[in-house]
This record gives sequence, structure tokens and C-alpha cells, in this order.
Amino acid sequence: MSAPPKSDVPVITPNDLAEADGFVFGFPTRFGMMSAQFKAFLDATGGLWRTQQLAGKTAGIFYSTGSQGGGQETTALTAITQLVHHGMIFVPIGYTFGAGMFEMEQVKGGSPYGAGTYAGDGSRMPSELEFAQAFHQGKYIAGITKKLKAAA
Repeated sequence: MSAPPKSDVPVITPNDLAEADGFVFGFPTRFGMMSAQFKAFLDATGGLWRTQQLAGKTAGIFYSTGSQGGGQETTALTAITQLVHHGMIFVPIGYTFGAGMFEMEQVKGGSPYGAGTYAGDGSRMPSELEFAQAFHQGKYIAGITKKLKAAA
């Protein structure tokens, strides 16, 4: 909403999603839900929904919130409905991140639904533990996507 433009980052359209085998979607939280901008992106996938081009593809989510009570799990829960309507296979990380899921000595976002971070006022960067959880999530979902594609 107030982020500067990032001209070096490739921009995809909703129709580009049909080319992928799976996804890990990331977005900020607004009032306990995905941001309106990301919701609008998914709303533009109606043509893909009508032709079921995303059905059977794996999908995971990660998110950031402004505070520890900012809705990390509610954001995930409200985002899953978008995936379900497309027939995507939601892949949570569960507790596969091991001891990192139970870390209590430092601030760490994320949940069994997916990796997460606390952005605060926008000045806080993800911790090494949060980066490690996100890397784990990407690797985990890619592994499941690869198995499903090989079995098809």
C-alpha cells in the first residue's frame, strides 16, 4: 500500500498460473486476512476456475503481520478458501520444521499453515529462523509437488 515500486521484480498475470505445477503464495495480512491486492489478483482467476486449470496443483502460503496478534493463522484460514474453490491441494507445513516450530526464545512468525514473519511497522526484517522456516516450506512443497507430478 505504501511500498515503493520494484521494477526489477517480474510481474505475472493470473493466466500465468496455469503454467505452474504448484505454488507458494505470499502476502501481507490486513485485519486478519490476505491483503485486498492479493485477493483482487485471485479474483481475476475466474477464467482459470471456470476451466479448472488450477485443479490438482499444490499450493502453500506464507504471510507477514504487523504484530504477534495480527492474524497469522486467520490469514491462512481465510486464504485456503481461494485454493479450495480452484480444487488446489493445500500443503501445510504442519510441524515438519521440527524444533524451529517450538522456538520460544526469540520472536518468530509462522504456524503449521505456513511460514510467517512479523513486519511491525515495516522496519523489521525476517529473522534467520524465519528465513529458515520459509526455505524449509519451499523445499517441502516442491518435494510433494514433484511426487504428485511423477505419479500423474
